Amino acid sequence: MTMSSTRVRTIAAAICLTLAVATIAGAWGFELIGRYIPCKMCLAERIPYYTGIPFAAAALVAAALFRADLAARILLFVVFGIFVWSAYQGVFHAGFEWKWWEGPTDCGIGGTIDRTLPLAEQLRYHAPSCDTAVWRFPNAEWGLSFAGWNAVASTVIAGVALYGALARRRIVGGAAYA
Repeated sequence: MTMSSTRVRTIAAAICLTLAVATIAGAWGFELIGRYIPCKMCLAERIPYYTGIPFAAAALVAAALFRADLAARILLFVVFGIFVWSAYQGVFHAGFEWKWWEGPTDCGIGGTIDRTLPLAEQLRYHAPSCDTAVWRFPNAEWGLSFAGWNAVASTVIAGVALYGALARRRIVGGAAYA
């Protein structure tokens, strides 16, 4: 059984959109429910999700609703580029946390303040340092930090987007399927 390239693009766009929304929702959940305050680099790593989600949604609409195969393909290439950049940011941040290379000198500036704290505590607030992982999964010794998991998620999203963008017509038994 063969699938048309438009169908592959529809599925790829849906997967990219779902994974990107789930990843950013997870980041927000850890911040708002788990009270993990993001550092400056963590906040910067969210920007590709805020830009990539609308492009993934547009690719899904183009492929599924309008059958605009070329538009969906171009949009998936854009999603691929955005999430390659996101994966790079995650790898760079994780490497900085592991002390493999130098990072920005202004880390620790940024983050959000818990507005439920008394004002005196808010004034003493210091954003977390970008070079220290505040959480690692599955364990503290060798687990991946938030930045590392962002690199994994972004790589998967980029891979799915590229696969969807590169899907071609298949020729089966002399008949071309789009």
